[in-house]
Amino acid sequence: MNGSIIYNFIGLCDNIFNDRPSKGYQHCEYDIMQRSIRLKREFERLNQNPVEGISCYPKSDNFENLVATIIGPSGSPYSGYLFQLSIDISEQYPFEPPRITFQTPIYHPNIDDKGRICMDLLNMPPKGSWKPTIGIKNLLDAVQCLLENPNPDDPLMADIAQEYKFNRQQFDRKAKQFMEQGRNKLS
Repeated sequence: MNGSIIYNFIGLCDNIFNDRPSKGYQHCEYDIMQRSIRLKREFERLNQNPVEGISCYPKSDNFENLVATIIGPSGSPYSGYLFQLSIDISEQYPFEPPRITFQTPIYHPNIDDKGRICMDLLNMPPKGSWKPTIGIKNLLDAVQCLLENPNPDDPLMADIAQEYKFNRQQFDRKAKQFMEQGRNKLS
């Protein structure tokens, strides 16, 4: 099923080229076309080499809004839980990073209660490390790694970061309890 969604997305990108506006929009049209080609290639790569526990697909006929799911990695308090993320592709992509937010609530030092993620790859330099060569697959893989290895030295949730650093057992227990309340455990 995932493959058909990706191919529908690729078809959508192809349709964009056929519905081009008339004169006066060449620069904007070129940018849209380049972004569409880039996204088409990224989805082809995701389809050919899927990452275990990660899926991504367009939200609807709009290629600027994607939905991703990530299965919590084993060895973490999120193991076996399914997380849904929203990915908003900016008009400047790939020169600006997409905005990724958790739609599934989570107890994590780098993810706040609005689902915002504190991760260098999601920010422009000099504060962040985003580069146009980084793709959606890389970002989702990094988010999955962040679930397994939080960064308490660059938190969004300072109290949770302190707990993670100085009382790991309590953090793990609270994170598991938080996830159990959400009922998003995989069978």
